[in-house]
Amino acid sequence: MVAFKLLGSLALLIFGMKLMSETLQKMAGPQLRHVLARMTTNRFTGMLTGVLVTATVQSSTATTVMTVSFVNAGLLTLAQAISVIMGANIGTTLTAWIMSMGFSFNITDFVWPAFIIAILLIYRKSQRNIGDFLFGIAFMFLGLGTLRQTGMDMNLGENETLLNFFASFDPQSFTTTLLFLLIGGVLTMCVQSSAAVMAITMILCSSGALPIYQGIALVMGENIGTTVTSNLAALTASTQARRAAFGHMFFNLFGVFWMLIVLRPFINGVCGLVGYDTEMTKETVDHAVFLANAAKLSVVLAAFHTCFNIVNTSVLIWFIPQIEKIVCKVIKDKKKTGEEQEDEEVTRLRYIDSPLVRTPELSVFQAQKETALFGTRMQRMFSMVRTLLEEKDDEAFTNTFERIEKYENISDNMELEIAKFLEKVSDAHLSDDTKEKIRQLLRSVSELESIGDACYNLGRILNRKHEGKMEFTEGQKTEIDKMLNLVDEALTQMNEVVAGRREEQSMDESFRLEKEINDLRTKIKADNIHAVNEHEYDYSLGTLYTDLISECEKLGDYIINVVEARLK
Repeated sequence: MVAFKLLGSLALLIFGMKLMSETLQKMAGPQLRHVLARMTTNRFTGMLTGVLVTATVQSSTATTVMTVSFVNAGLLTLAQAISVIMGANIGTTLTAWIMSMGFSFNITDFVWPAFIIAILLIYRKSQRNIGDFLFGIAFMFLGLGTLRQTGMDMNLGENETLLNFFASFDPQSFTTTLLFLLIGGVLTMCVQSSAAVMAITMILCSSGALPIYQGIALVMGENIGTTVTSNLAALTASTQARRAAFGHMFFNLFGVFWMLIVLRPFINGVCGLVGYDTEMTKETVDHAVFLANAAKLSVVLAAFHTCFNIVNTSVLIWFIPQIEKIVCKVIKDKKKTGEEQEDEEVTRLRYIDSPLVRTPELSVFQAQKETALFGTRMQRMFSMVRTLLEEKDDEAFTNTFERIEKYENISDNMELEIAKFLEKVSDAHLSDDTKEKIRQLLRSVSELESIGDACYNLGRILNRKHEGKMEFTEGQKTEIDKMLNLVDEALTQMNEVVAGRREEQSMDESFRLEKEINDLRTKIKADNIHAVNEHEYDYSLGTLYTDLISECEKLGDYIINVVEARLK
């Protein structure tokens, strides 16, 4: 039963932290994303932004994911991303302080009122997020309190087997430090939670079973373990995502390296700040005095975690350009150029194929980025249609038409993949605002796929013209060029709306272009009937001509549907 209580309280702790983090992201996610995008003008503001965002959402993973997505989108440079990640390392130390508070006194007495208030709020729609947040905090502190009590009930400080096990390691040995560092890293990778390993470390240390030096070695191992997890997750992600993850690992590895050199003096300095006596032993003082001294170890661990990350950041923040160069040398871009590079990029999703994404609010943000990319790819596909119209060489015409066919298949796959991703996200507990965003995105990707179909149909019409050895008249070419220019302008406007902030966009320009496309279509159809009747060109060429114009008008309808999905 003791083992079940230990594992169950750890599960409560992890669940509480997850619920609290996700709820905070629901309440503050959009604002925090704007903070990330705007407050990273230099390395220092980037670092402070990382501290602020991570401390707010209680998740360095969430901050890292947002940062990587901004790098991919070109909103942040890799150097700015590294500074944000450095700040995230400091911000995440707040978790250790929250946990040390839970180990310093019996905090479970305060969670029961929180549960009562939370259940009352959760049934009030306008305050449901606050209720979820209180539930998260209450579960987290209940887990911490149960862990603390379980540790006391186990009498770990009196367990001879456990004491003999830790005593078998020479506390003065550098090998012992490395071994515990490795254990901390492996445990963190296994349980996928540095908070859980930190809680276990605090139990062992505060009970007097684990010496402080080995405990801090476990904490350093946790720092490395979290970065290994993110690097493994980023293996299938983009180059920039892998670089950001590796930059995080390099930062922590370098910190551990210099810390190992000054470990004991640094630890003694932190212990002095907290008031913990490193020389006190069970044999030299009264048992109650020894336990009171040992109880300070949870604060020592939190203080060390914070001091370590602050000092590490203070040193490395001056060398961000050098870190960026090292990261780029280790993780290189694949050397491809021209159409080969372009086609390889378009065959895969950029933002939502990475397992780094873990929370619904961030997942929706990733889907928004992917939808914006979908729009730019469809405009690229439309530009191929314009190239096809001017192509005279048979081989070049065939190659361009095959690329249009390829893009049409890719647009179908993108729609399905984004839609499936959003369906999975919609299974989670979401805010009303996020549910509405998902509905908008599902409609947008459907209309974007229709744009791909329209571009393919335009390509097929031009292919029929090419196979029939027909040529448009100069007058037809002029009108087609006017129509294609209008459609291209509408696509550009659409992509600005999809990629921009919703409250800063307007539908007026899109409606104006839509009206011009419709008016031009009506005029061209009337002129075509007159031209065919006057035998200016034959009926078959006139049919191809009007088919082309009609498909352009349909494409314009799909474009306005995307804009409406985004802004209405």
